[in-house]
Amino acid sequence: MATILAVDDDPLIRRCIDRILRREGHEVIQASHGGDALRLAADRAFDVALVDYQLPLLDGLEVLSRLRELQPSCLRVLVTGRLDLPLVMSAVNRGEITRVVEKPFQTKTLVSAVQDALAARQRMVEVARVQEEAQAERQRSVLTEFLRDGHLRLALQPIVRARGAEVFAYEALLRSTHPQLDGPLPVLRAAERYDMVHDLARVVAERAVEWLQRIPPPTRLFLNLHPDELGDPDRVAERADLLAPWADRLVLEITERSKLKDIELWSRTVELLTGRGFSLAVDDLGAGYSSLSVLAELQPRYIKIDMSIVRGVDHDPRKQRLVELLCRFADATGAVIVAEGVETTAEAEVLRRIGAHLLQGYLFGRPELELPEAARLAS
Repeated sequence: MATILAVDDDPLIRRCIDRILRREGHEVIQASHGGDALRLAADRAFDVALVDYQLPLLDGLEVLSRLRELQPSCLRVLVTGRLDLPLVMSAVNRGEITRVVEKPFQTKTLVSAVQDALAARQRMVEVARVQEEAQAERQRSVLTEFLRDGHLRLALQPIVRARGAEVFAYEALLRSTHPQLDGPLPVLRAAERYDMVHDLARVVAERAVEWLQRIPPPTRLFLNLHPDELGDPDRVAERADLLAPWADRLVLEITERSKLKDIELWSRTVELLTGRGFSLAVDDLGAGYSSLSVLAELQPRYIKIDMSIVRGVDHDPRKQRLVELLCRFADATGAVIVAEGVETTAEAEVLRRIGAHLLQGYLFGRPELELPEAARLAS
């Protein structure tokens, strides 16, 4: 069954179209003029539009032209008793109409026109599907190449102790040398789109091992977990086996934006990781709307306060109070506060004063693909 828009200022013709096409099993929505038709098209989708040429206010070609903008996939049929061939050909060439039905029309002619339009629409859908699948396959092959050919790199950003400023840990941040997947977001979006998050996570784990072999102990490494990983404890277990020798130095970050209640088996994944000695961190705390529930459910060892709260904390008493409360919560539960996005000495001083344990941000170092000289000497 198709949904068909019939536009004609003559109620008898509208009823005739309605009767003929309903007998064929289609749903027919009637409009008496162009403005009414366009309002209907703004609210619901149509498979075919049958539009009379001679309409009040807006003529049929104008209506069909606007319908093309509103609903490109709707097949547009012009119904007219005055066949102006040059005008019609021009409209066909511009793509505004796909077929013309002359008045007075026979039942068979109208039914045939609608059937032909629907067949053409199905062909368009099939062509679009094939093109989309081909494009998806090309993009999937690009991601496969990215993972296979060593384009994934991990840059390290230092996390320092608030008191003394020596390096406590590094956070590993995804970087790319691929000409198309040229940044973390394109890589992540492609992995999500083509169900390759676990493939990406496996390569990230391999790169993390390379870093852990170079970073001097007991310096820790913070590594992000994608929310999709939480739903598959068996796949996570495979990577946990790879990382197991360094479990006491690995902190796995779960973003506050992860909607845990929507992820099946997340608690099994968390139990598996903590049972094998990995520490957990809640990342981006304060960037979403579920801060307290995430803290309660995960009971993390590390709490990373989002940069949106840290930025300008030195001159915003409300932010200072919020960080102070989080620090008290951490002290009471045995957790460690990491303030992210620290860029100025003034921010760092205030964060130290109100109790933050660890600091991270451009003030202490940008993400780098090589270890700082001091760290290399220590190893």
